[in-house]
Amino acid sequence: MAVDFSGKWEMYEQSDPEEFLKAMAVPDAIAKRMREVKPVTIIKQDGEHFEISIKTPLRTNTNSFTIGQETEFCTMNGMKCKTTAQLVDGKIVIETETLSHVREIQGEDMVETLTAGSATLVRRSRRV
Repeated sequence: MAVDFSGKWEMYEQSDPEEFLKAMAVPDAIAKRMREVKPVTIIKQDGEHFEISIKTPLRTNTNSFTIGQETEFCTMNGMKCKTTAQLVDGKIVIETETLSHVREIQGEDMVETLTAGSATLVRRSRRV
């Protein structure tokens, strides 16, 4: 794997999350708080094994997985699902029945593209 995702990343920009949060059935009270926080993502990468923790004042969500092996993931709305993370053109791709999450490095930024139905959320983070 040529791309190194390891590090501490702070979100500095996101597209309008309204439609995406509705598509993910995130309750309004939680969605309001999610729009206001800038999550910090801590990624520990060892070859094709990842531990990704997303920290906000609301909670910390940690998922550990190995590329190509089925794993149980906890989503942002607290749901659990089993799926297999793939590495496609240097991007981490995680797809479930209701969500697609693509994480990639673009220059100095980590860009996450999350899609639920026809709604898409793009988040940009920088290493801190």
